[in-house]
Amino acid sequence: MRLAIGLFTLSAAAIVAAWSWLGQPVEMPQAPLARGEKLYCVSYAPFRGQQSPLDTSTLIEAWQIDEDLARLAGLTDCVRTYSTDYGIERVPEIAQRHGLKVIQGLWLSSDPNKNRTQIESAIALANKYPTVIRAVIVGNEVLLRGEMAAGDLGNIMREVKSRVRVPVTYADVWEFWLRNPQLQESADFITIHILPYWEDFPIPARNAGAHVESIRRRVAAAFPNKEIIIGEVGWPSEGRMREGALPSPANQARVVQDVLSYAKRANTRVNLIEAFDQPWKRWLEGTVGGHWGFLDARTRQFKFGWGEAVSNHPLWRWQAAGGVIFAALVFGAAWAARGRDTQSRAWIGVAVIGAAGGVLIGWTIENAAVEGLGVGGWMRSAILAGLALCAPPVVAAALTAGLQVPRFSIILNRSRPDNRLVLALGVVFIMLAAMAIQVALGLAFDPRYRDFPFAPLTAAALPFLVHSLLTPRASGHRGAAEVASAGLLAIAAVYIVFNESIANWQSLWLCAALAALAFTLARAGGAQG
Repeated sequence: MRLAIGLFTLSAAAIVAAWSWLGQPVEMPQAPLARGEKLYCVSYAPFRGQQSPLDTSTLIEAWQIDEDLARLAGLTDCVRTYSTDYGIERVPEIAQRHGLKVIQGLWLSSDPNKNRTQIESAIALANKYPTVIRAVIVGNEVLLRGEMAAGDLGNIMREVKSRVRVPVTYADVWEFWLRNPQLQESADFITIHILPYWEDFPIPARNAGAHVESIRRRVAAAFPNKEIIIGEVGWPSEGRMREGALPSPANQARVVQDVLSYAKRANTRVNLIEAFDQPWKRWLEGTVGGHWGFLDARTRQFKFGWGEAVSNHPLWRWQAAGGVIFAALVFGAAWAARGRDTQSRAWIGVAVIGAAGGVLIGWTIENAAVEGLGVGGWMRSAILAGLALCAPPVVAAALTAGLQVPRFSIILNRSRPDNRLVLALGVVFIMLAAMAIQVALGLAFDPRYRDFPFAPLTAAALPFLVHSLLTPRASGHRGAAEVASAGLLAIAAVYIVFNESIANWQSLWLCAALAALAFTLARAGGAQG
């Protein structure tokens, strides 16, 4: 009794200490803007909730745009738009009422009929609101998407330029301006996108500001007679790592403020991407695509303040409290199932399981809230969270009861074990192996927009590893399914590590969990339940 209580106390202390460290606010550099100073411009799209430009029937009401621009007027002098449909064509009219300027975009694609509609609408808006619209951006990353030839784009730019009284430009990732320098003849200024997270060789947040400065200088050297405007720069607050580039609230705040500080020093005009999170982008770019805004999609509130410290886990106190309660559940299950001769090492294993589960369960729930997308995505997140919730208490109970993990074939056979705890142990183990294989194969064959569910997989896999190490292996042949699963997970883990690079700690952590599960599967003996 005393041993169990003492180990629970240590586990609870470890959970609180871990969450206190995770929730520690990250200090930011000095605020880049003086009191009352506003941003030059921010990208603005009005879509909320389930609204999406991927649905051609979408129509944004004027009141919604008015509400957004009223909020943005306190932050910026200008908004950049990207098209002239879905109700976005009302932005200049409403912006005028709020004292905002507009960089008006028109969307170009491979469809000439839609292009003509966009062109005519943008020209009409520029001529109707010449004191509101600062410039017209003819197309956005159409060369990057390969939907138009540079020559055709230049012709459209020259046509628009001849029919409006405001400056005309084109916006694309910086490399495509360097590849198509002839476009400068049709542009009044050069508009480049610099997104350190999305570079072919991703840039860590700590180096993003210097990277932006370096790229702008490079482009300026290539176009010495043109003004260079950074049309998009920003950082995501949620999503998967790309090599050493980690999306997080603190990294988003740091990158944005570093870039603004550089822009002020260099007297460079910068448009930040973006005002509000856009949930619809998750269908195109995964979790990370919907979290580039510095205002939250749901609350419409700012994610950080200039110069203020930012916590990546602002609810850490609740997560710590929930983790302690979860650890108590783990110890309670172990105490209820204990045998007369339960050894001390079993209780030490329970303490490890309880502490790890207590830390990871809060992280699991936090990530599931932002990573679930669509019916399939939510089911996957729910199953992973369920495994993270079920595995620790079930395995802890098996440890103190001295039970072996049954082979897959025993659970899948019609004559299943009579012991409910053994049955639960086997079912959770099979589901964990299946989900781990699904995650591993996804990250091996289609990884670009997939998240790393390191928290739930670790919370579910670690208890089985502890059980495997502390419980004598049962005699008998290894199951073919277990051996095959172990081999597949091991191969996938090695590939993922090399594919994602050792700079990606999310990948390394997940692959460690996959390797631990592979080891456990390989050790699984012939327990008959």
